[in-house]
Amino acid sequence: QERLVESGGGQVQAGGSLRLSCVAAVGYDFSRICMAWFRQAAGKEREGIAAICGPNGNTFYHDSLKDRFTISRDRTQRIIYLQIRGLKPEDTAKYYCAADLQAGSVLESVGYRDWGQGTQVTVSS
Repeated sequence: QERLVESGGGQVQAGGSLRLSCVAAVGYDFSRICMAWFRQAAGKEREGIAAICGPNGNTFYHDSLKDRFTISRDRTQRIIYLQIRGLKPEDTAKYYCAADLQAGSVLESVGYRDWGQGTQVTVSS
């Protein structure tokens, strides 16, 4: 059974926007965990984009991306969103939702317990 399901990716031209969604299983307690978005482009390491944590939804961002990426959540619908603006060809990657940080930095992949299958974002020049 899938516990995290991403959607919203697609093929867009540079300068466009997308909103990615991650639907989380009912068992996650958003008030106690961190959830995050990562991406991995061809030939590159997996990169942490943003995380949202705890009862207040504190957010954390990769410094180089924070001007164009916004993470948010809907606790009632159990959805974590990633809004992307001003898409660039270098944003082309598979985007993954991660949940339930167990250890380490919020923007490092190794500490997250659960992962979705990802949604592909492809940006054309």
